[in-house]
Parts: sequence; C-alpha cells; structure tokens
Amino acid sequence: MKIQDEISAWLDTYLLKNKLSTFIVGISGGVDSAVTSTLCAMTGKKTILIIMPIQQNPDETSRGEKHCSWLNKKYKNVETLKMDLTDLYSEYLNVIPEKFHNSLALANTRARIRMSSLYLVAGSSNGIVVGTGNKVEDFGVGFYTKYGDGGVDISPIADCTKTQVWELGKFLGVSEKIINSEPTDGLWNDGRNDVQQLGMTYEQLEKAMINKNDQNYKKYLEI
Repeated sequence: MKIQDEISAWLDTYLLKNKLSTFIVGISGGVDSAVTSTLCAMTGKKTILIIMPIQQNPDETSRGEKHCSWLNKKYKNVETLKMDLTDLYSEYLNVIPEKFHNSLALANTRARIRMSSLYLVAGSSNGIVVGTGNKVEDFGVGFYTKYGDGGVDISPIADCTKTQVWELGKFLGVSEKIINSEPTDGLWNDGRNDVQQLGMTYEQLEKAMINKNDQNYKKYLEI
C-alpha cells in the first residue's frame, strides 16, 4: 500500500471510530493544504474546503480556488466555501487599542481568526479540523501559530518532510503552480516567505534535523 493510501485509510478509520462525518480543511494555496485536502477527499467522506483570505495576496487565493475547483470536479464528496475574513479582521482591529497592534501579534491573530472559523464549521457539521502541518514546519522547528494553524484535531502529514509533501503532491496530481510556489504562511502584508522568516530552506532544515554534523545543525536549534 502506498503512503497516500495509508494516510487516506487512516483518515477514514479515524472518522468512523469517532462517529464523525466530515473533514474540515483550510486551503491556503500552498502544497501542504493541497495534499492534505486531496488525501481527505480520497476517503469518499464529506470534505469541506475553506478558503479564508485576510488581506491576502491574490495569487495565493487564486491557487487555492483553482485547487478546490479541481478537487470538486474529481470527487463528489467535496464542498468548497470561501469566507473573506478581511472585513472581520479590520473590524476586530478597530476594537483593539492601537498600542497593541504589534506586527507579529497581528500576523498570529489572522491565523487564530481562521482557526475559529474552521471550528465553527466543524462544530456545525459533525466534523473535525484537519491540520496541514508537516514534519519540518510544525513538528521540527515549530513554525506555526499556537491556537492558530496549530489548533487542529489531527495532522495526517505530520510524519512527512516538506520534500516528501512536494513529491506526494506531484504523485497526486496537485497543480504545478502550487508545488512550485514559494512556501509562505500568507500572514504578512509585505509578502515575506518561509525561507525569509526561517533563514534556511526546507532542504537545509531537513538535513540538519537528521545530521548533527550538518553545518546548519546549530542554526536549526536556534529557530
């Protein structure tokens, strides 16, 4: 059995054992959410894909929309929702005193608003929120927002490195535009990507995670 079949079968079993009926996946336009949502769709169980732009780069949103359209055509159990949360976020900032408008805190706030939205849908659909974190980002260097994109029920690609996610995406037929796009969390108005934030590429991080003699190992520990 191939890895995609193993993960999809595990997802199916998890849903049945816990008497649930729906997978809820946030779609970012990146490869992790694309692969995760495809694996959920493969189970045949109801899968709700949610696009939640907040002052988003239009290219990211467009990639996510096209991925959802592709999955909708391929699997009858897939439903897509687009909830533009920009106005909600702006109104939220109007309530919070400006002295607390720290750029990092605001970036994490975007992720937490999205998490709350995912759980609202999940709670109304007898569903669970499916995490899209991989072994390097979430479970290696902890590159996620606590109670934001880190607030999930299950993480089906948690044992996959970023390289493996890219390879899995290609095998599953995920759009090349998604696979070849620069990884980004999409939380910053200046469009900074993951490499700029981490200071290392995912390939470098993967080497450092498994080899203490790698030149980037010490740098990896500092992230």
